[in-house]
Amino acid sequence: MATDRLCSLSFTALVAKSKERFWERTTLPPSDPPPKTAAMAKNCWLVKQEPEAYSWADLKKDGSTHWTGVRNYQARNNLRAMKKGDYVLFYHSVSDKQVVGIARVTREQYSDPTAKEGDWSAVDLAPFKDLKVPVTLDSIKADPAMKNMLLLRNSRLSVMPVTAEQFERILELGGTKV
Repeated sequence: MATDRLCSLSFTALVAKSKERFWERTTLPPSDPPPKTAAMAKNCWLVKQEPEAYSWADLKKDGSTHWTGVRNYQARNNLRAMKKGDYVLFYHSVSDKQVVGIARVTREQYSDPTAKEGDWSAVDLAPFKDLKVPVTLDSIKADPAMKNMLLLRNSRLSVMPVTAEQFERILELGGTKV
């Protein structure tokens, strides 16, 4: 009887080891589907700027800019989370209140040279693409798919993350593809 049990345990251990080796050699497909667009492969952000101070047209003319002067801790932390190549929606605040273009992060966070004191960060941005049709704040508010967008829930924040779905919806509303 003891021999039968020993053989049974050995057989069970052998089967377990065999399964383990099988799974080590087998490549399973990823559990998440691949991104549908390039935008979904990157992090997406939105930055707000008064067009009278620095507009999308200014960024396009300059070719790139140092995104400095952010003095809100949550916005600073968002700057620090940006990675090179991330997409950034450029939003004209105050007078226009609309998303007008897409920029890319060209340099990840570094110490903000304009800060006289404190631990503040900056990133570099370059223009990537105009939106064919600017997407107004009113159209974002009217779209049920955008109800959880931080732009609507925390309107004072100047740098914020945008989900891939929200980014894609902005592109759709703006008649633009990346």
